[in-house]
Amino acid sequence: MVPLSNLLAFALASVVLIAVPGPSVLFVIGRSLAVGRKGGVLTVLGNATGQLVQVAAVALGLGIIVAQSVVLFSVVKLAGAAYLVYLGIKAIRNRRHNSFSDRQPAASSPRRLVAEGLVVGVTNPKSVVFS
Repeated sequence: MVPLSNLLAFALASVVLIAVPGPSVLFVIGRSLAVGRKGGVLTVLGNATGQLVQVAAVALGLGIIVAQSVVLFSVVKLAGAAYLVYLGIKAIRNRRHNSFSDRQPAASSPRRLVAEGLVVGVTNPKSVVFS
């Protein structure tokens, strides 16, 4: 039987992790606002594919290696953060083209939207640790 104190700590941690949106959710919301519904769906498709890559890695035992290696976990975490910063800077530079006053959303190729979502999904360290 699990001690009550551990069960309460686990429940509290679970609620916090579920309630706080991660980088994937924030990226998809931002992408949907910037390029519209189709762009948001394509971003979700890429993100889910990236998550699938992580699930496969965890199933093969790579997840536990990444989770226990401070260096590997830091590399994945920093790569994901750097990519999100890069996308943010790119969005700020192109903000004139992506303004909400325009009727048409910014044009991005479907392949690019899926690829960006995939990179965000693959580099999300929360999925590796909590899988």
